Amino acid sequence: MKSAAAKTRAPSAVREKPAAARPQTKPAITEAPRQTRAQARAEAQEVLATGVQTLVVEPDEADMRVDRFLVARFPQLAFTHIQRIVRKGELRIDGKRAQPNERLVAGQKVRVPPLKLDQPRPMARSAAKDQDDRDFLKSITLYEDKDVLIINKPMGLAVQGGSGTKRHVDGMLDSLTGEDGQKPRLVHRLDKDTAGCLVIAKTRFAASTMAKSFRARTTRKIYWALVAGVPRVRQGRVSTYLAKEGDEGDARMRVAQHGDEGASHALTYYAVIDTAAQKLAWLSLKPVTGRTHQLRAHAAHIGHPIVGDPKYFDIENWELPGGIQNKLHLLARRIVIAHPRTGKPIDVTAPLPPHMQQSFNLLGLDTSQYDPIVEAPED
Repeated sequence: MKSAAAKTRAPSAVREKPAAARPQTKPAITEAPRQTRAQARAEAQEVLATGVQTLVVEPDEADMRVDRFLVARFPQLAFTHIQRIVRKGELRIDGKRAQPNERLVAGQKVRVPPLKLDQPRPMARSAAKDQDDRDFLKSITLYEDKDVLIINKPMGLAVQGGSGTKRHVDGMLDSLTGEDGQKPRLVHRLDKDTAGCLVIAKTRFAASTMAKSFRARTTRKIYWALVAGVPRVRQGRVSTYLAKEGDEGDARMRVAQHGDEGASHALTYYAVIDTAAQKLAWLSLKPVTGRTHQLRAHAAHIGHPIVGDPKYFDIENWELPGGIQNKLHLLARRIVIAHPRTGKPIDVTAPLPPHMQQSFNLLGLDTSQYDPIVEAPED
């Protein structure tokens, strides 16, 4: 908006001084010298000769995690390969070794080591496959606008690619790439066997803004789980340190001590909604932090592992009640997140996946009941 003084200044009322009388002033802002063709060729030759690249962080890439930055810049690379080069210290930000969870600032220079671009690349996408992926994503959409997409991820569908994983949500998002070249981005992740609400940003702006919501823990996440046994404390909190052990493909989280290598604090609130013959409990879980396998590890830690969990179910001689499938009974039931542009809450709920619905029917659990974890403390 122009100032009042500016509005009263009509062009015809301004008398211009003769050219000779006008004082010579230097421009207030000078543009940075542009790269010459010779410099560009020299840099290209350097990349070809050594395989080392230096990338400059654009303004709309600010605040991205360095690993997500590389995923966006090199979509043909497996995420596990990107994680590996970061973990090994082969990536540098302004000359310093990058940390896996480091956030970028516009203008920073990211030095990328030689990448294995000669590894098998995904087959060229066909119009028919793109249409199939769009139709599938539409069929599981819970909420969508020009910035945000929230889907009901089915159990068994991976969120990202990895060794031997060909079909995953991130790959399907290629079919939604806009005319401006922007591909929708994952804002967070769910385990392959966890069903429910998965938030996706359709623009870089939305990705950056919603990522801040997750980091600031202003996003409310509610999960439902069916666990073995009934917790003695009907509503409580689980606070531990978790550290990853094992190889990438077979990694699991163990409860660790503060100060242990790779250990991060994890906090979960839980509440018992209902029980079935004192053998099973329906829990509502609210994770405050977002560690890998956090809810699964915490449920097992308090002696009530989630039914069907192949990694953390450790009760010997425990048998599934008749009719209940041996699949992970964990659902990302509800998510409430501020809209990246308006700030107004987006409140989305996912239905029970088929195997959990079958179990609830058999056990007589009523999903219309009040969910007590909604009123649990935030921190």
